[in-house]
Amino acid sequence: MYVKGSLASQHVRENASIYVFVSLLFLIGIIFGAVIVNSMNPIQKHDLFFYLDRFFTEMLRESVASSESLFKSSFFYHLKYLLFIFILGLSVIGMPIIWILLFMKGVVVGFSVGFLVNQMGWYGLLMAAASIAPQNLIIIPVYLIAGSLAMIFSLSLIQKLVAKKIQQQSLLPALMRYSFIFLLLFLALNVAALIESFISPDALKNVIEMTYK
Repeated sequence: MYVKGSLASQHVRENASIYVFVSLLFLIGIIFGAVIVNSMNPIQKHDLFFYLDRFFTEMLRESVASSESLFKSSFFYHLKYLLFIFILGLSVIGMPIIWILLFMKGVVVGFSVGFLVNQMGWYGLLMAAASIAPQNLIIIPVYLIAGSLAMIFSLSLIQKLVAKKIQQQSLLPALMRYSFIFLLLFLALNVAALIESFISPDALKNVIEMTYK
């Protein structure tokens, strides 16, 4: 256990610049998402909030999708998204797309939270805490790690290509480690999907009931 921990800490130290870069990219995406909210005109905000208000009303009537269907949707969404990042890490030229994916993840989070707070104040913040924060406490670190690992693996491939040292035998152990870590990340995302499907909707409904009293 200690050996594994020391290897992980050594890996983070050696690739700290990549992890910092990915985290900053995601943070810039969050800020950009919040800026988009502030740049919307009142008509756009009103129209978007109208649909959001209808969703809240439908939720109180319990006419939204079941938790099982939400989990199925979340499961396949995370599977496709993480698999896409995994493949981009193998493609050597996929790093710019990885950056875009992580940036857009940040934009979505920043816009979602920013819009709720902008339109509903403290109640919006409570809604964000109930419906967005719980699963994203797992989702955000997982995607940051996945994006960083994909970049690290892609850079290592580029270095070997430049040095002309790519051999099937030397590449296989690194590929196996890369695949195994992504499998663990996907299992973590399944926990987030369970929270998103079975816990967050009930928490959001409680906040909505309190808001619409």
